[in-house]
Amino acid sequence: MSAVVQGAVPGHRAGTDWTRPQLGSETLALLVAAYLALACNGAFWSAVEASGSLGGAAAITVISLFVMLTAANWLLLCLLSGGRAAKPVLAVLLIVSAMAAYYMRTYTVYLDPDMVRTILHTDAKESRELIAPGMLASVLTFGVLPALALWRVRIRRRPPGRALLIRAAVLIAAPALLAVAALVSFQDVAALLRNHREIRHLATPGNYLVSLARVLAEDGAAKNRSREPVGTDARVVAAAKREPRLLVIVVGETARAQNWGLGGYARQTTPELARIAPINFGEVTSCGTSTEVSLPCMFSPYGRRDYDKDRIRHSESLLHVLDHAGIATLWRDNQTGCKGVCDGLPFESYEHADDPAFCDAEGCHDEVLLQGLEHRLDGPGDQVLVLHPIGNHGPSYYRRYPAGFERYTPACRDAELGHCSREAIVNAYDNALLYTDHVLARAIGVLAARPDRASALIYVSDHGESLGENGLYLHGVPYAIAPRTQTHVPMIAWLSPAWLAQGGLDLACLRERAHQPASHDNLFHSVLGLLEVSTSVYDARLDLFAGCRRPALAAAAAP
Repeated sequence: MSAVVQGAVPGHRAGTDWTRPQLGSETLALLVAAYLALACNGAFWSAVEASGSLGGAAAITVISLFVMLTAANWLLLCLLSGGRAAKPVLAVLLIVSAMAAYYMRTYTVYLDPDMVRTILHTDAKESRELIAPGMLASVLTFGVLPALALWRVRIRRRPPGRALLIRAAVLIAAPALLAVAALVSFQDVAALLRNHREIRHLATPGNYLVSLARVLAEDGAAKNRSREPVGTDARVVAAAKREPRLLVIVVGETARAQNWGLGGYARQTTPELARIAPINFGEVTSCGTSTEVSLPCMFSPYGRRDYDKDRIRHSESLLHVLDHAGIATLWRDNQTGCKGVCDGLPFESYEHADDPAFCDAEGCHDEVLLQGLEHRLDGPGDQVLVLHPIGNHGPSYYRRYPAGFERYTPACRDAELGHCSREAIVNAYDNALLYTDHVLARAIGVLAARPDRASALIYVSDHGESLGENGLYLHGVPYAIAPRTQTHVPMIAWLSPAWLAQGGLDLACLRERAHQPASHDNLFHSVLGLLEVSTSVYDARLDLFAGCRRPALAAAAAP
């Protein structure tokens, strides 16, 4: 009997499909790295072109950047994959990179650590809004199909010693290739990276992988670290021990000052508030361009002026200071949480409430947060109620308001904003602002119905929004390059006559003060000032109300 079975190849296992290509894992990683540099970095290449950093030899610079990007990807992929894990890891990275490329291209998203943290904290309801036919088609074309092709490749097996030697050689060769490519067009590349540092957050997959690693490291360290106490000496001053007061703070969401009717916008998107005539602060700057940054920052004593993300995230907030002073606090949420601001304090979530008046399968409209507000006016002692609405959270602005508030038409009803005209996008956004106006006016109405009680409301948006200006949508652009549409936010204050009288506040003075610049940094100190809380962390210079107290009462009630 012949030693060779007919149709078999000597030295190979029977039943193996030898028509499939066979590659080493490092070679496969190099091919995937080059593919990603070409197919999943459209936002990066567009930003390079728009930067104006390409010199006379633009073609050489582009080639250098392509080689640098491929080499960096190659190094990263080789660190993450190898042996039997090579194909599964590379396949997942192809699909995730295709998703990242779609969102960066569609919404001009920068995948820095803050954005990745926001993505990780996005719930299923918000995620569903981002799943559109265009996204599925893009991920299928640029992610799933290449992953299926990759799966047909056989990984060449090598003896352990040879495999280790080849892997070590690649880990040396990839950085060397990157360095050589950078030197070829050093001046143009250096100018690009020096003047447009944010562009690194567009280079896929390094952007989301490095950012994810940083977020996981930071969050892991945070679990083993207690919050630094703030304002433990806080107390309500003797002159303020009078009838109980209720302060309502409404924070966000995603309202930009450019479309705020009280601020002079061509459309009156705040008609109900206009009739109430609250104090409108017209020049307010946010601390960040995302909720993950702005919320902890505005409730912190450190703020943007002394910005230290690590210190802010690991310190107690304004609400903890109020708790130290004996003031009851409650956070009501129609979003994805208080981002640490209310840790250890009373918290109520309405995100998945089942109130038929305001909720459906898609979620709840923000009026759900006002339930029982009138009863809080009869509560014992001073209280602070924080409402965190969903507001104008995009891209599905049309879902943020009841049908009766669709005043501006046609309104974009597509999560893929690029499919709508800018007029339709703005219409949907403005309709959502009309509903925010209604919610705020209704809250003020509840408070005003009890003129005998000292009550007040402060509203400030957490960040703004881009609605297609210069190709930008949504928010989250790195703060250093963020457009004003993402950092200029509306803010109002309404004080009942009883509160004005008790606090000795001059309303005309406050309206005049509202014309001056302000920022999220003012919220912490202004709330302490309003509630006449004495503490070492209070800074009267940042209290928006401090300069408008009548001298006699200001001396008696100064924190």
